[in-house]
Amino acid sequence: MVLEPNCTVPKLFLKVSEEYPEIICQYKRINNEQSEPITYRETMQLAYDFAAGLLSIGTQRQEKIGLISDNRAEWFQADMGLMLIGATDVPRGCDATVQDLEKILSICECTKTIAENNAQLNKILSIKDKLPNLNTLICFEPEETVKEDVKKLAKDSKVKILFFNDLIKEGQKWRIENKGVVEEELKKGSESELATLIFTSGTTGTPKGVMLTHRNFLAQLDEIPERIFLNPGDKALSVLPVWHVYERLVEYVITCQAGTICYSKPVGSILLADFQRFNPHLMPAVPRVFEAVVDGIFKKMRKTGGIVNAMFTFFYKLAVVHKRMQRKMFRQDACYSSYKTTMWWILFFIPWTLMWPLYWLGNLLVFRKIKAMLGKNFRLGIAGGGAYPKRIDEFFWALGINVVEGYGLTETAPIVAVRPAAAPVFRTIGSAIRGLQVRIVDQEGYILGRCKEGILQVKGPTVMQGYYKNPEKTAEVLSEDGWLNTGDLAILSIHDEICIKGRIKDTIVLRGGENLEPIPIEQKLVESKFIKTAVVLGQDKRYLSALILVNKEEIEYYAQENGIQYDTYENLLASEVIQNLYQTEISNLISAKNGFKMFERINKFALITKDFEIGVELSAKQEIMRFRINELYKKQIDAMYADEK
Repeated sequence: MVLEPNCTVPKLFLKVSEEYPEIICQYKRINNEQSEPITYRETMQLAYDFAAGLLSIGTQRQEKIGLISDNRAEWFQADMGLMLIGATDVPRGCDATVQDLEKILSICECTKTIAENNAQLNKILSIKDKLPNLNTLICFEPEETVKEDVKKLAKDSKVKILFFNDLIKEGQKWRIENKGVVEEELKKGSESELATLIFTSGTTGTPKGVMLTHRNFLAQLDEIPERIFLNPGDKALSVLPVWHVYERLVEYVITCQAGTICYSKPVGSILLADFQRFNPHLMPAVPRVFEAVVDGIFKKMRKTGGIVNAMFTFFYKLAVVHKRMQRKMFRQDACYSSYKTTMWWILFFIPWTLMWPLYWLGNLLVFRKIKAMLGKNFRLGIAGGGAYPKRIDEFFWALGINVVEGYGLTETAPIVAVRPAAAPVFRTIGSAIRGLQVRIVDQEGYILGRCKEGILQVKGPTVMQGYYKNPEKTAEVLSEDGWLNTGDLAILSIHDEICIKGRIKDTIVLRGGENLEPIPIEQKLVESKFIKTAVVLGQDKRYLSALILVNKEEIEYYAQENGIQYDTYENLLASEVIQNLYQTEISNLISAKNGFKMFERINKFALITKDFEIGVELSAKQEIMRFRINELYKKQIDAMYADEK
């Protein structure tokens, strides 16, 4: 994509809205069954009007404005309006705690903050004494949804509450009285201006404000549309928290190609209904969403049972083998030495050819019906924001559903690489996008080159300006010559495809000096139908242990099938038969035959029953916040290591 000199995100959006004015830009969600279409022309006008409304209340260029909301049509309109006049948004989701909001809004000295609803207004007003600069709140929801006690609290705190739709109308009037002013503000915009200030969700417990410019975002739009291609009017489901940089950039990728954003939710029943209603072509999501889809399919097949489940199991296993052979033959696996294509063709050509009719039959009888659940147009899923499990990758590959993996950080705005949809290589994220440099170094900083595991570093136009008001933390990750230490372990293939192996901060060092990555072990454990989530522990201990989040439905079904009597669910889990079941599952999965070393075995485990929640055990990207796990489950963890005291 060719961009004009000194382009900004809203300048690019204006260009698209002029080329495709009547194509639908957004489906604004009214309720779980209704959505309202908004064209590119209408969206651009709303952005202009909101920008004018902000100018009418004294908003200045580069002013920091809080934006506390989950994904919705107004978020995108407000985002464009803010950037259009050179303001900088400071976003966060509705799951933000009062402590988070206090820290973020006070550091940025926000005088104005946009809040989604009554609950967010109340949270912010409750800490007004900690936010001396705050004087204006703008609510996305209409006035009648705001409770009287919140209005009174605002009045007592001398904070004015305005409403998004009213400010839009005020902006329309202001534009008539001040012709061309908003358009001139748009022209003044520079690629070097700060577009957003995003505070990381903090899996380590220390959020930092990442400064991202328009250039950081636009540098990715040079090549990403080649890897993630949309036709004008193609639809994409928006299910992730838009305040996070992954979903935000995805929306820019969609709109720069005149695609349509369809707002949904990562809730099984709503998501599947929206697949049928919108028939989307694309869905970006975190790996947990794709895991939920796969687990739901397997669960449905097991419950159906009989010939249907038998057919699914047979054809799925056949498809996995068939696709594994195909990847070897057609160089679709990452290579770290040299390709042995001739050997693979000699070994696999005959069985691969003979299996084709059965694979075709499986697609006709089974896989086609599963694909239909995703709508008739679906052609691509994008997994990002966390580790993408091998079993999920293999499932979609086997069924012929294209789900590619992307990788990035908030500090890289965020995309470093994404597996190309047209030429995917299994278990990689593809090569770095055009304009970015990557290298692998060891702990001392020496460059390792290809095919050796080490720390991934990135350099280029997408890399952040630094952490806001935090030069010390900036210097820890960003070298003077511009190399960003990602904190991730990776390896480059012979063709420079990147394979992410884990995080340095997640690495567990046992008392005996053994280093290991918990994520591959956790991903293997959740292959058990009895395990929803697993967290591996053991830093500075003699052995590994694990917290196992129980799949209640499967355990109760197991008890029923095996005639196990119990009075309470807790007593069932504590029973010898269930404890032995989990011990067997864990031992079979984390074993030498599956490639695990002796010190990677799980010696002890504790069963837990409370589902992990965003903001409690999980970050907004639905990654496990390990520092929180250690706090929340201290009692269970101490019990597993009682013999070390």
